Amino acid sequence: MSENNNQQVFDITIDVVPKNNGSKCFDDDGRLKRTGSIWTASAHIITAVIGSGVLSLAWAIAQLGWIAGPSVMFLFSFVSYYTSCLLSDCYRSGDPLTGKRNYTYIDAVRSILGGARVKACGLIQYLNLFGIAIGYTIAASVSMMAIKRSNCFHESGGKKPCHMSSNPYMILFGVTEVLLSQIPDFDQIWWLSIVAAVMSFTYSSIGLALGIVKVASQCF
Repeated sequence: MSENNNQQVFDITIDVVPKNNGSKCFDDDGRLKRTGSIWTASAHIITAVIGSGVLSLAWAIAQLGWIAGPSVMFLFSFVSYYTSCLLSDCYRSGDPLTGKRNYTYIDAVRSILGGARVKACGLIQYLNLFGIAIGYTIAASVSMMAIKRSNCFHESGGKKPCHMSSNPYMILFGVTEVLLSQIPDFDQIWWLSIVAAVMSFTYSSIGLALGIVKVASQCF
């Protein structure tokens, strides 16, 4: 008897996807695939650049004059562009395409500079956040108090002094901030940047309208 040894050869092809290229559902860093577009990025940029400070921009330009005012505007525009380029260059460590991502300022400082500079960066960031929180709380309370006083003047016909304290409005705004900060993944809400961008354009529109009204009142 003879035994026939039939050997079957299987052709197996395995597609190995490099880790840095990510996959269909995940990016190269293992996180969910980013779904942002140029529109969402533009909304984020607008909200970062344009804030409530634009309401006082016309007054600031008027104080500087027609030569120094636009010159300062162009100067700060260049500074914003330059720092944005620096931030984009620091987003990845090592290779600009496949290097490790730096998600925060501290991550970038830790991977590029290291040492005591990391603690200095964290200290500056927290001081900045602390100052911004105080500034916006005061600005919000002053704005709400101004609306209340305006209504009081209209109701009394300008006869009452309408003195009032801003403390209740500060407390109200602070409590609102605390409640909103409890929302999980608040920074991941995609439509929030759209709303903020609309508000930024609203700031600009109000500033433009006030400027037009001021010029028109002086001309006629």
